[in-house]
Amino acid sequence: MRKISKALFPVAGIGTRFLPATKASPEEMLPIVDKPLIQFAVEEAIAAGISEMIFVTSRNKRVIEDHFDTSVELETELEALQQEVLLEAIRGIKPNHVQCVYVRQPQALGLGHALLCAERLLQNEPFAILYADDLIDAEVPVIQQMVKLYSHYGSSILGTEAIALERSSAYDIIEGRPVADRLLKLDGIINKPTPRHAPSNIGVVGRYILTPSIFRHLHSLPPSTNGDVSFTDAVAQMIHTEAVLSYQFIGKRYDCGTKLDYLRACVDFGLKHPEVAREFRHFLQLLTLEEDDLETLTTPRVALLP
Repeated sequence: MRKISKALFPVAGIGTRFLPATKASPEEMLPIVDKPLIQFAVEEAIAAGISEMIFVTSRNKRVIEDHFDTSVELETELEALQQEVLLEAIRGIKPNHVQCVYVRQPQALGLGHALLCAERLLQNEPFAILYADDLIDAEVPVIQQMVKLYSHYGSSILGTEAIALERSSAYDIIEGRPVADRLLKLDGIINKPTPRHAPSNIGVVGRYILTPSIFRHLHSLPPSTNGDVSFTDAVAQMIHTEAVLSYQFIGKRYDCGTKLDYLRACVDFGLKHPEVAREFRHFLQLLTLEEDDLETLTTPRVALLP
């Protein structure tokens, strides 16, 4: 069984949910306090022992490449200013043992198509997939949890969580049989079913470990009318030839592709940030007090009869 040394990051999407902020800067570069979403994902992969990062990008994502590249001018400036902490943070964005590779996806035609764009780099070994906008706060990074499971079972694994059933149309929904704690063997997978047609409330989120056989199934799919290559359909075929597992990870996920969860992540991570946590907590406490006072002032008073 080969060690997982490669991770793929699908970052070619347009990011319309955060326009106009993402008109010139990718959604994956939105900061959580002082670190972009894509860096959290890369750090998660590094913590799992992965050393080759493959980014499937598009025309407007050059800034991601720049982020993980060396900036001699910035480092020289920080050295001159004796900003050692910042200098260490900049140099630590991409450790020396980590390699970054970039592949273009000409059109945003789904995860299946993104995988085919990187097939030559991935086809002969197992690999991980991480979506940057699924930010997961976990004591043990989620991909590290899944790599450990892969070393035991040797099967493809989809990261999942229990969702509110009324939100099933936003997820791939799986059905399966228990194998171990938090682990199911897939019997089926459906792309974005209505709540009425959902086989469970277990939704797939942006963490995967896949064996290279996924490419055989992607190539066997009939052509679609719009050019999309359905990753879900490929997995649905895959479960008939080999075991595919679902793992309900341990951790708290923030769907940072939505404004509300993005704001929640900024608050929660801000409350843990060593530089600003104390003052930020104090600010939130004052804000809560001000809201309570405002509610008191605006609540109509009931006159009591003598």
